[in-house]
Amino acid sequence: MKRSLILLYGVACYAVFFATFLYAIGFVGNLWVPKAMDAPRESSLVAALAINLGLLALFALQHSVMARPAFKRAWTRLIPESAERSTYTLLSSLALILLFWQWRPLGGVVWHVQNEFARSLLYAAFWFGWALVLVATFLINHFDLFGLRQVWLQFRGRPYRPLPFRTPGPYRLVRHPLYVGWFFAFWATPTMTVTHLLFASMTTAYILVAIRLEERDLLDALPEYAQYRREVPMLLPRVARSARAGNAGRIAQP
Repeated sequence: MKRSLILLYGVACYAVFFATFLYAIGFVGNLWVPKAMDAPRESSLVAALAINLGLLALFALQHSVMARPAFKRAWTRLIPESAERSTYTLLSSLALILLFWQWRPLGGVVWHVQNEFARSLLYAAFWFGWALVLVATFLINHFDLFGLRQVWLQFRGRPYRPLPFRTPGPYRLVRHPLYVGWFFAFWATPTMTVTHLLFASMTTAYILVAIRLEERDLLDALPEYAQYRREVPMLLPRVARSARAGNAGRIAQP
């Protein structure tokens, strides 16, 4: 019975996550959802700004603190180890749901692209970002990342073993293609409002900090990660860097 309950709990946590992920696409892109990111400001600018920053800080703290190995060791004294990742996924989703619910538009437009071709390119970049996020999770085992593999193994009575370190597809070009996808998803928009700019700027700052924390943990857990870190750039492929260097060299030639 306990194994079945943990499995059902993990599946429910994943369902909440996936619904939240789909809502996030509509929220950021102002598509389909009842409450999206952008709308006319209804409260004072100071109050709206304070609420939004608080919501973003709450998500960042939850997402980072619960991901640290020390917290996991303490947390699994209270909950089954097989349910730890599912619980993390659930609480991250709930933090995002709270953000969607209580978000306050700020009003104002930073840029508005009217050229149809340029708008199409930005929309394509937006969808590319979300697709890259999803693909990147499947390349490193989507079901392990969101806790389903853990609860399924315990249901079958099999021990959990961490996945071997692999660098499939885009992970050979950059160390964090998932975060590259978030950057595309958050910044690629034909209409950048002040609200959207706040969201994109703060999430970008958080991601850059989170990468440092994540890589510190990976270096401790995976001996091979140090060499991977030396050989593969963090966010920008070396191909692009080489191309820029080559162009600069050609320009410098008399």
